[in-house]
Amino acid sequence: MLALFRPFSLFFATDSRSSDELLHPWRFDLPIQSIEALLANCELAGRRVFVRADLNVPLDGNGKISDDSRIRASLPTLNLLVEAGAKVILASHLGRPKGERNSALSLCIVAEALGSHFETKVHFAPDCVGVPAKEAVDSLANGEILLLENLRFHKAETENDPQFAAALASLADVYVNDAFGTAHRAHASTAGMVAHVGIAAAGQLLTKELDALTSALEPERPFVCFLGGAKVSDKLGVLEALIERADTVGVGGAMAYTFLSAQGQSTGSSLVEPDRLADAKRMIARAAERGCELLLPTDHVVSDRLAEDAVAQTVEIIPDGLMGLDIGPGTAARYAQAAAGAATILWNGPMGVFEIDAFATGTEAVAEAVAASSAGSIVGGGDSLAAVNKVGVGDRISHLSTGGGASLEFVQGLTLPGVAALDRPNRDGSA
Repeated sequence: MLALFRPFSLFFATDSRSSDELLHPWRFDLPIQSIEALLANCELAGRRVFVRADLNVPLDGNGKISDDSRIRASLPTLNLLVEAGAKVILASHLGRPKGERNSALSLCIVAEALGSHFETKVHFAPDCVGVPAKEAVDSLANGEILLLENLRFHKAETENDPQFAAALASLADVYVNDAFGTAHRAHASTAGMVAHVGIAAAGQLLTKELDALTSALEPERPFVCFLGGAKVSDKLGVLEALIERADTVGVGGAMAYTFLSAQGQSTGSSLVEPDRLADAKRMIARAAERGCELLLPTDHVVSDRLAEDAVAQTVEIIPDGLMGLDIGPGTAARYAQAAAGAATILWNGPMGVFEIDAFATGTEAVAEAVAASSAGSIVGGGDSLAAVNKVGVGDRISHLSTGGGASLEFVQGLTLPGVAALDRPNRDGSA
């Protein structure tokens, strides 16, 4: 395995427990305890279990939940804890309140939605620390769930403030991280508080995500990747990492035009990052040197403006005054052919401005191709998931990742703070 990925090399612990009680290929120096192992090792009835979940659900213009996928994804871990008689203290963020209390981003709406999945009421605390939180925790009965108010109403959460972390930890006897979507953040609730709690474990969703994404580190071949998005700078690290690992990398979205510009092609008024042209040239050269097929658009859906009523046309060479807003049908067919021949597929980022129907065809074509392939497929990132759901092929994707940023950092071989924090001995002697 390349040195780039050594932080996630296999660690085979000598242990008498079954393989499903331990996490597998992404251990560090110690076995990271799964929730199944936690339940096998510890009596949780009556114990306060703090669960960091990712309940950052999308809201519509009326402040209603438009997609409850993240709520449903949290249920397996919560059900296990409720059945064990734990007092479940659930924490999450919602949106970007930037350390200010914002009623439009209150998690009370999530508490109501979550409550529909349980026989008993899901309680809600008006704050995540202080007297309101402590009183709410103290009133919990065994097998009940309390959802704390938005963690990010406090700047101390994203700053990983030690006092705030200790205050969160004071509410709990046991810590469970089930929030893969924030595992790449060193925040108080994902990293800072863990050292203050005697027992720590990974929830089912976190385990599932990491086990699935490990297949991108040692993939079955051919390994084909599709990366889209606006800027090369946003995905420079993962592009460099995947060129070293993949057999084929198909680039779409606006960042493709930086690559095309680096090759001297006409890009009209498309978004190009002049300060990343050297990086693009270097990656093109490295792909050729390594034998990685770097696919770039050969035709484009263009318009003179980005708007719902914009007139779209397909061209092979982008003229002045027009911008590329989607890959063309010829490019989509080439990317579909690559997907058809793959054994493993990783896709993150749309191929165009898929929110507008005139520029959604390329993204939808890739979604269909990934779903039609017999390859093991991983799709991550909010836009990619939205495209998969729009086309209605989610049930034909091997793994839909809940964390776009976290998944990209993982496949680069970067340490995820929320996972690394679990890499510690539990003070009661459990793994």
